[in-house]
Amino acid sequence: MARKIILDCDPGHDDAVAILLAAGNPGIELLGITTIGGNQTLEKVTYNARQVCTVAGLTDVPMYAGCTRPLVRPVEVAEDIHGDTGMEIHGYELPEPTVELAEGHAVDFIIDTVMNSEPGTVTLVPTGPLTNIALAARKEPRIVERVAEVVLMGGGYHVGNWSAVAEFNIKVDPEAAHIVFNEPWPLTMVGLDLTHQALATDEVEAEIKALGTDVADFVVGLFDAFRKNYQDAQGFEHPPVHDPCAVAYLIDPSVVSVVKVPLDVEIDGRLTTGMTVADFRAPAPEDCTTQAAVDLDHEKFWGLVVDAIKAVSK
Repeated sequence: MARKIILDCDPGHDDAVAILLAAGNPGIELLGITTIGGNQTLEKVTYNARQVCTVAGLTDVPMYAGCTRPLVRPVEVAEDIHGDTGMEIHGYELPEPTVELAEGHAVDFIIDTVMNSEPGTVTLVPTGPLTNIALAARKEPRIVERVAEVVLMGGGYHVGNWSAVAEFNIKVDPEAAHIVFNEPWPLTMVGLDLTHQALATDEVEAEIKALGTDVADFVVGLFDAFRKNYQDAQGFEHPPVHDPCAVAYLIDPSVVSVVKVPLDVEIDGRLTTGMTVADFRAPAPEDCTTQAAVDLDHEKFWGLVVDAIKAVSK
C-alpha cells in the first residue's frame, strides 16, 4: 500500500525535488502540502510551492500555509543558498502559479488529517523548520499516538551548516525541534551526515536533462542555481539535495540505512544552540523511539528521483 504522507516544506530547491518525488512515485500518497517559513519567508516559500505544483500539474493536492516565524526567535532565512526568492533558478522561466492555496492553517490541516484517519496511517515528513509540527503536537496532543511516524530532514550527528554544530532547519527554531524530537512518536532524523551524500553530480544532471521534458528542464534549472550558490557559500563542488532523501526512505527503506539511537536538541548552549545530539555510547535502550540516517545508496536514490520526474512529466 502507498504510504500516506503530509509534506511540510519550505521550497527551496531541494524541497521542490521532494515534492516531485512524492508526487511521482506510486509508493507515496501525498495527502497534502503544508508550508513553513524557513529557506525564505512564508509568503515566498508558499508561492514557490504553488509554482512547483503548477510546473508538475499537481492540481489535486491541497496546500496550506503555516507559521510565519519560529516559536520564540526572530525570522532567519537561507538567502545565500536559496536566493532572494527562496527558489532561485537558472535558464528556466517559472510560470505564474495556477494552483491555489486552500483556506485554513497548516497546523489545523495536519491535526484534522491525522485525527480523521485510521491510527498509524499518516506519516509526517517535515523538510523545513519544525514549527508547524511542534504546534500541531501541542494544540492536539492526541496526534502523537496516531501518527505512523515522523521522518524529517534536519539535524546531523557529526556536522552542522548553519553553525559549527547545527543544521539550518533545527537552528532557526530549536525550541520547536526540541518539542518534536522529545514526543514519543517514532522519529527518523535524515540529517546532513546522510544528505551530504545526495550530490547532484554532472552525471545526475545529464541524466535528468536527457529526459527532455518541461519538468526535467525545471529540475536542471534548479540544480544549476543550487550548485552555484553552494559553491559560493559552502565550497561544495556539487550541491547536496537534502529533502528528497526523507521521501526516498519512505518509498524504499533500503535506499537509506538507519541506526536506532537516542536523539535530542540543544536549546540552551551559547555555542551549540540547535545542535542535534545523538548518543552512540551504547546500544539504544528498548524504549528508544528515535533513529538517525547514516548511509545513502546514491544510485538507488537518484533512480527514484529520475523515475518520479518521468512520471510527473506524463
